[in-house]
Amino acid sequence: MSSTLIPANPSDVMVIRDVTPNVVTLTVPFLRFGKVPIGGRGTIVRLTSGALAVFSPVALTPEVKSKLESFGNNVQYLIAPDIEHHIFISDWKTAFPAAKIIGPEGLPEKRKAQTDEKIGKEDFDVVYKPNTKRTTSVSPEFDADFEVEYVDGHANKEIVLFYKPDKVLIEADLFFNLPATEAYSRVPEADKPKPGFVAKLFMSAQKVEGNGQKRLLWHAISRGNRSSFNESVQRIATWDFNIVIPCHGDVIESGAKGVFEQVFEWHLKGRK
Repeated sequence: MSSTLIPANPSDVMVIRDVTPNVVTLTVPFLRFGKVPIGGRGTIVRLTSGALAVFSPVALTPEVKSKLESFGNNVQYLIAPDIEHHIFISDWKTAFPAAKIIGPEGLPEKRKAQTDEKIGKEDFDVVYKPNTKRTTSVSPEFDADFEVEYVDGHANKEIVLFYKPDKVLIEADLFFNLPATEAYSRVPEADKPKPGFVAKLFMSAQKVEGNGQKRLLWHAISRGNRSSFNESVQRIATWDFNIVIPCHGDVIESGAKGVFEQVFEWHLKGRK
């Protein structure tokens, strides 16, 4: 159930931070499989028009509401970036009924089949699909500020955004940047998780350093449709980003393009 995935005290542990003047991150503790501290992150983006887009929404705390108000409170877009990051969509849609819900194929059906009371049955306004992903339009103002790549070759069906005005790449599970230092920075030391051997092994495969994540992406994550995955990664690599905001692990605020190219080297150049 979703209640097992959500911090009991989100206001006490969430880190709200301006990454750029137009991009704010909302970072929280999160244990994958209930054991691995990978953290979680929502991202608020203020478009050139003044409208707000929220990527991978997290808890809508009083502090988050205050931040939204300082940004104009004009939430127009709620992006569920893959089939996993969607729990808080209903809360945000209730608070901002005019907002469009955006997500990947299969997610609307998945949500409607849920019995979890936190997950509603809302219709999606924009659904990304493989055969129309290059022609899908969200709105003129959204399309003007964002490049979008639907990585349907990823196991989780990832929607990746490039916010062009501030040169920021925003992604969910495309790749991680563990450890999740920021996500646990407000957690009391005594309450911080102490990963066991298996958790540490998982975390070692989700770092940007070394070849662990590179191997995981090549041999497991992209295995189902590697040609499509490669095509998506190669397109993302053409974008001029300086910052990467992942949902799991820390934000990459310098040298982000080089990190991306290192992690996806085999997909960009072809594995030898």
